[in-house]
Amino acid sequence: MSTDFVLTVCPYCGCGCQVYVQVMDGRATGVVPCRTDEISEGRPCIKGRNAVDFVDHPDRLKSPLLKRDGKFQPISWDEALGIVAERLGKTKRKHGPDSIGVLASAKCTNEENFLLMKFARAVIGTNNVDHCARLCHASTVVGLAKAFGSGAMTNSVPEVEGSDCILIIGSNTIEQHPLIGSRVLRAKEKGARLVVADPRRTPIAEFADVYLQHRPGTDVCLLNGIMNLILSWDLADRDFIAERTEGFDELEKKVKEYPPEKVCEIAGIDQAALEEAARLYGQAERGSILYGMGITQHTTGVENVLCIADLAMLTGNIGRESTGVNPLRGQNNVQGACDMGALPNVYSGYQLVTDGTARAKFEEAWGVELPQQPGLMATEMTDAAIDGSLKAMYIVGENPALSDADINHLKKALRSLDFLVVQDIFLSEAAQLAHVVLPACSFAEKEGTFTATDRRVQRVRKAIEPIGESKPDWIILSELAARIGGAGFDYPSPREIMQEISALTPSYAGVTYERLDEGAILPWPCTSEEHNGTRFLHKDSFTRGKGRFFPIDYREPAELPDRKYPFVLTTGRLMFQYHTGTMTRRTPALERELPTGFVEINPEDAKRLSISQGQWVTVESRRGKIRIQALVTERMLPGVVFIPFHFAECPANELTSRHLDPEAKIPEFKVCAVKINKG
Repeated sequence: MSTDFVLTVCPYCGCGCQVYVQVMDGRATGVVPCRTDEISEGRPCIKGRNAVDFVDHPDRLKSPLLKRDGKFQPISWDEALGIVAERLGKTKRKHGPDSIGVLASAKCTNEENFLLMKFARAVIGTNNVDHCARLCHASTVVGLAKAFGSGAMTNSVPEVEGSDCILIIGSNTIEQHPLIGSRVLRAKEKGARLVVADPRRTPIAEFADVYLQHRPGTDVCLLNGIMNLILSWDLADRDFIAERTEGFDELEKKVKEYPPEKVCEIAGIDQAALEEAARLYGQAERGSILYGMGITQHTTGVENVLCIADLAMLTGNIGRESTGVNPLRGQNNVQGACDMGALPNVYSGYQLVTDGTARAKFEEAWGVELPQQPGLMATEMTDAAIDGSLKAMYIVGENPALSDADINHLKKALRSLDFLVVQDIFLSEAAQLAHVVLPACSFAEKEGTFTATDRRVQRVRKAIEPIGESKPDWIILSELAARIGGAGFDYPSPREIMQEISALTPSYAGVTYERLDEGAILPWPCTSEEHNGTRFLHKDSFTRGKGRFFPIDYREPAELPDRKYPFVLTTGRLMFQYHTGTMTRRTPALERELPTGFVEINPEDAKRLSISQGQWVTVESRRGKIRIQALVTERMLPGVVFIPFHFAECPANELTSRHLDPEAKIPEFKVCAVKINKG
């Protein structure tokens, strides 16, 4: 019996914990903690400890599949790639390159996401490439880029421990980013004050010095109210504002319109709690803001993010250690997928496709003429498929048939396509709708890099051989590109792909496999091989020069409760499941802890509706209805209910709204109107 331990990166949340995959006789048999990992420090969370249990699950896709007469049949790789190349090529010739859309993946490596965006742009000839960041942190990318010039977490995870006040808003930190949650608790032990704002009383709220349970969708109002108090108490950092920012006068004028009485009435919070929250953050020497999708998944997502940026700049809590604005990314490589240009408007490193100089650089490197205008965002591809302008899609490692808002609409879109190819490790809900399914490899079967939520680039290492006939995504892409006639995809390994990334992407210029394999911690920007990376951003100046304040007015959510649909539904994630459950629901230890979904409802509402604990109920919106069990709990405000979105048998996203943020085009997952009936 042979045993090996291969150091790699956990495939779950954006914390980016390093773990060892235990390999026995060629099988991934377990996970061993890495004591030298600076994030987990040898104590990964329960998902990390079970990170390989799905790898050789019987449901793994082991050969390509072709749908004939409504049923999938195994076919050879040669036939599968031939069909995909022929159908995509025919679609391009008949309807033009923009009739094809590509969805990249936050679960794929940086190298694979780079190839996906290169494939879309250089082989297909379209900027119609996007990924699931459109559904989670698109608001962050847009908002922080406008305010700071860079749409990413400003500080590193270990720095959280050194903050003296932490404001957490819209983040279920302990459950969704446990190793960041542990840093928050350590900071508390050292004397830091903790303010938590969330419509749902999540576990982190139990540790808060001040907890603000505001109404869903009132974040702008709440943040403006905090800034109003900070200004009225003269706690603003006037020197920082004068030296490092612009647009302050307009902001000051705007937040004066949000006195505490008005804010508390709109947000439904206690004035004394609001004042204490403003005092704690306003007086902090090292104030850090952590936020998640409770901020971004709104029709006002960008505006929410801009208000957070305003608050940090107002108090000078940016550009220093243990301060900053820190969006917590939900998936293992969603930061990297954005960095690699798996977005319709940018190449790798956020270089705009509309920038002639940037475009010329990529054209010279790839030897082709590239499209000049931004492509369709993922949420726009759905409507384009239904109206017939989008004819084909290539979806890699994503499951929009469970993760998108209003999934009935999404499924209609996928069924409307002339051709759909899905590349994944399991036959997901989206893959079931495909014409061709290509079997990809898991994280344990390939080489590459992931980029964590705090911009750390880390090595992913191959522990075992591919399961069945599955192949790494980068190999599938290279072979498919060659069949369609694309040049420049003949890479010997992912190492050479990273060399191309570094050559074309200034923020990754100093990232090499050699440095990473030597143990270097390289958060971007890492501008040369002599550069040690950047732990926190905006030290002496913002990426855009001066930080810009944006005065924001409060706007109500797009869909409010009424007599027919009297409840507000908000959705989210839980500790023991991950995204659409393709991996965690095939992990016995996790599935045992949380085998199905539920609707959380306040006891007052449950009593009024005669709903008892565990009773089956029907939750219905204007878009669909689901049957689900009730969990009666004081975690929820009266009139507000919560459903996790992981579960196909009771899919929360059958209910959610397609109303979008006007800039980021992210759906409003956090607010829609529903009604509840027994049975």
